[in-house]
Amino acid sequence: MPNPSAAMLVIGDEILSGRTRDANMHYLAGELTRTGIDLREVRVISDDPDAIVAGVQALSAAHDVVFTSGGIGPTHDDITAENVARAFDRPISVRDDARAILTAHYAAREQELNEARLRMARVPDGATLIDNPISAAPGFTIENVHVMAGVPSIFQAMLASVLPTITGGAPLLSQTLEVRRGEGDIAGPLTDLAARYPDLTFGSYPFIRDGCHGANVVVRGQDGAQVDAAMAELSEMFAG
Repeated sequence: MPNPSAAMLVIGDEILSGRTRDANMHYLAGELTRTGIDLREVRVISDDPDAIVAGVQALSAAHDVVFTSGGIGPTHDDITAENVARAFDRPISVRDDARAILTAHYAAREQELNEARLRMARVPDGATLIDNPISAAPGFTIENVHVMAGVPSIFQAMLASVLPTITGGAPLLSQTLEVRRGEGDIAGPLTDLAARYPDLTFGSYPFIRDGCHGANVVVRGQDGAQVDAAMAELSEMFAG
């Protein structure tokens, strides 16, 4: 049985402008690999209502699970929550359980739960909350879409609470061999090796180091014995 497929929707003008470098996709990919969920697609979109709706609808229909990051804070340009609700034709409002979380959080800090902060308690009808142990404001899950914060530490904390609720498959195993030859020299033998192991994937990632051309050849698959066998052949093939 194939692993579940996943997609990610990264939302934010600051990512597309280059002002902020996204770290969440890299982190998510690693965690999903260990869980046995195949990340198949990542989209980066602006803070545009229609783009959010279209992205959520397309990815939700195409994949088993979707993760979004960004746009659920207290400011006017945090528009993810209402547009995810719109994507599923659900009403959205300040929910009592989310309000209670924020009330306790800000009271403990002797800060006001003002109108801006209360925006973070808006949750679509039928959604379940995602715990946020860092700054309290929850994310939420609606159907197969997990809506999470863009701040990396909060995204990671939310992901930690979400992943145990998702049934994964076989983790993807990976081994790497550094080959001190140019890709043009290894392409033919590597193609032949890949043909002998159709259940594995082979990647070649070139580098130039100290004036020497080389490549890191990565073998990936779910069957550890096959990965080991392919690596043994690879090492013998390019020994010396």
